[in-house]
Amino acid sequence: MTVPSPFQGPHAPSPDLGGRTALVTGAAGGIGRACVLRLAAAGAKVRAVDRDAAGLTALAAPAAGLPGTVEPHVLDLTDLDAAEHAAAGTDILVNNAGLQLVSPLEDFPPDVFHTVLTVMLEAPFRLVRGALPHMYGQGWGRIVNISSVHGLRASPYKSAYVSAKHGLEGLSKTAALEGAPHGVTSNCVNPGYVRTPLVEKQLADQARAHGIPEERVLTEVLLRDSALKRLIEPEEVAEAVAYLCGPAASFVTGASLVMDGGWTAH
Repeated sequence: MTVPSPFQGPHAPSPDLGGRTALVTGAAGGIGRACVLRLAAAGAKVRAVDRDAAGLTALAAPAAGLPGTVEPHVLDLTDLDAAEHAAAGTDILVNNAGLQLVSPLEDFPPDVFHTVLTVMLEAPFRLVRGALPHMYGQGWGRIVNISSVHGLRASPYKSAYVSAKHGLEGLSKTAALEGAPHGVTSNCVNPGYVRTPLVEKQLADQARAHGIPEERVLTEVLLRDSALKRLIEPEEVAEAVAYLCGPAASFVTGASLVMDGGWTAH
C-alpha cells in the first residue's frame, strides 16, 4: 500500500520575490508549471518558457490574482541562441525542461541522445550564460537546476537522461563556484518520481500490461528503492525551489537537495 501525500499546496507567499524576474523552462506542465505558480505566488514576474503554446496559455487561469505575473514565452530550447537571449535580465533561473527515452545503449538512437543532451545540458549552459551578466551586475542571482535522483545514481536503459543529469550537476557546481563572489547561488533539486501526467500514464500502462493494480506498479517498479512509497507532488518540488530563492538559503550553494524518499539512503 502506498503512502498518501500529506502535501496540500503552498500556505504562505514567503519568500518575498516582489521585484524579481524569474525564468522557468518546461513551464507548461508538471514541475515547471508548479514552479511558475509558486514563484508568482511569491511576487515574482515569471517568464514561462516552453514549446507547448497551449500549455502556456492554460497557465493564465491559475495565475490570475497571484501577487506576481506570468508571461508565456513559446521557445524550443534546441534553438540555443534564442535560449541564451531569453535569459537576459533574469534574477532567478530555473532549468527544468527535460525529456526521456528508455532504451538499451546498443539500441539508443544517436539523434535522440543528442537532443536530450542539447535540451537538458547545453540549453541550461546557454541560459546560465545569458542570465549571469545581469545577475553579476546587480550582485544577486539564483540558479536552480531541476536535476533528479538520476543526477546522483544511474539506472539501466536511461543513458541519455542519466548523462544529462550528471552533467547538469557539474554545471551547477561550477556556476556556484564562479558566482559566489558576485552574490549568485547555484543549486540542484533532486526529486525521485514526481506525479506528472507522463508518470501517471506510465502507471496505468504498466498496470494494464502486467495485469496488476497501479499501487503494485508503484511499489514494485517505480518506487522499489524508495523508503517512502508514494510519488512526489510537483508542488513539493516547487517549495524547494522557492526556498533556494529566498534569504534563508543565502548560504546554500553548490548543493544537491535530494527529495527521493530515501532512495539514495541505501
